[in-house]
Amino acid sequence: MADDLGDEWWETQPAGASSSPASDGEGGDTAMMQQETAPVRALSKKTEQPKECFLIQPKETNEDATKTRKRKKKKITDVLAKSEPKPGTPEDLQKLMKDYYSSNRSVIELEELTLPDSCFLKANDLTHSLSSYLKEICPKWVKLRKNHSEKKSILMLIICGSAIRALELIRSMTAFRGDSKVMKLFAKHIKIQEQVKLLEKRVVHLGVGTPGRIKELIKQGGLNLNPLKFLVFDWNWRDQKLRRMMDIPEIRKEVFEILEMGVLSLCKTESLKLGLF
Repeated sequence: MADDLGDEWWETQPAGASSSPASDGEGGDTAMMQQETAPVRALSKKTEQPKECFLIQPKETNEDATKTRKRKKKKITDVLAKSEPKPGTPEDLQKLMKDYYSSNRSVIELEELTLPDSCFLKANDLTHSLSSYLKEICPKWVKLRKNHSEKKSILMLIICGSAIRALELIRSMTAFRGDSKVMKLFAKHIKIQEQVKLLEKRVVHLGVGTPGRIKELIKQGGLNLNPLKFLVFDWNWRDQKLRRMMDIPEIRKEVFEILEMGVLSLCKTESLKLGLF
């Protein structure tokens, strides 16, 4: 009878009902399962909380990106500082000209801007001082200087990136210039009218200056390029930011304007030679 009553009791209990003290077996297991499911629900809510933390990550990402960009700028300078300097070549100048004019010149016009190889002097291989380089490219300088008597002109023109650099070059070429008359051709502390008057009164053999002032002197008729025999670019020197003269857009633009003001035509007739120091 006890067994029959026990069977009837299990059949009449609703699903999930607690067991009587006499039945600790399966009823106890059911209660434990209900207790285990409760903390699972609580954990599921907790597991959703870390998703809120991802909302602050974009700010951290932006800050990290900014720091990365700053680091990259410093690394570029470091790489340039540690990299071995490469001397400029005539091909470098030709490529710069093509890149500069390619957007607004036709193919035929670009070909007209191409300089003949014969107009280029031997480039500095970074072993020369300015005096030793000028002696190598112009061994007959003394004879040329003595035969030059035309005013408003010069025999050799050296173009650099700044007035300070021009003064450095003038001081470093004493072993070459000898008795030559040298003129500063830059704008710092010197008015262009004064330079025009000096060129009209004196015979000048050497000119060292910046492309901006040289271009203005040519425009105003104070400087005639026809007697010019040597045009030397201060090509390889770098400033504190590791920029060469032709790396600065304003200077590069003025250099190309000078080339179009008569230099290209003189190079093609082989009366003018170009050097990269």
